[in-house]
Amino acid sequence: MTFSAAPYAARLNRRHSLRWLGALAAVGAAALAGPARADDYEDYSRALVSDNDSAMVNLIFRGFDANTLDTRGRPGLVAALHQDSLRVFKVLLSAPRIDVNLASRQNETPLMMACIKGHLDIARELIKRGADVNREGWTPLHYAASADTPQTLDIVKLLLEESAYIDAASPNGTTPLMLAAQYSSEAVVRLLLEEGADITLRNQRNLMAVDFARLVDRRYMVELLDKALQNERRTQPSRGGW
Repeated sequence: MTFSAAPYAARLNRRHSLRWLGALAAVGAAALAGPARADDYEDYSRALVSDNDSAMVNLIFRGFDANTLDTRGRPGLVAALHQDSLRVFKVLLSAPRIDVNLASRQNETPLMMACIKGHLDIARELIKRGADVNREGWTPLHYAASADTPQTLDIVKLLLEESAYIDAASPNGTTPLMLAAQYSSEAVVRLLLEEGADITLRNQRNLMAVDFARLVDRRYMVELLDKALQNERRTQPSRGGW
C-alpha cells in the first residue's frame, strides 16, 4: 500500500480524526510559540517508544516541537523509523515546521533511516517533501546499499533517479558499491554497476568492492565483481602510449 501522510487522519477513529484535523488547522506559528508542560518530554519519549500516535497528536496540539531530539540525540522522525513506530512517524511528518533534513547526533537523517529500513514509500514521500538525497559523508545511497530488504532494489533505483551520486565517498572513502558487495543483493550490485559505479575505487583501507565481498566470503559476489573488474581493465586505454 502506498505511503501517504495526507489521508492518515481519515484512517484514525472519528474522535481522533477530528482532534487531529483540528490540530492541523489550529497549530501554527503562534501555537508552537506557546510553553510546553514540564512533563511533555517524557510523554514524547514514551510515545516514540510505544508508537502512540494519539499521544503524539496531543503533544503537537499543545505546541510541542516535533523536531525535538530524544534521549539518544535523534529527532523524532529518525527515532520513530529506527524503532518502527510508523504511526507516530506519520503524525510527526504532518506536524507544523517539521524538518525532514534534521540529522541525529550520529549524523543520520530520516531519509537515511528509511532507506536502510526498506521503506520505499516513506523514502519517496520524504524526497517529495525536500529531503536531501546527496550530503557530505554517509549518504542515503550508502544506507540503502547496506540493506537487503524486499524494497531495497527499488529504493536504490529511486535514489539514482533523484540524482544520487553513485560513487559517494564516506568519511573513510567507502562507496555504496563496496557496501552492497558486502551486505546487499546481487541485483543491487548489478544495478550499481550498470548505472556506472566505479568498481576500481579503493577506500582508506585500500579495499575495493570485490575485497568487501571477500571479507564475508560471498563467493558468488566475488566472482561477479572479479569479472566486472576484468572487463573494466580490458576496456581501459593502455598505459603504454600510442
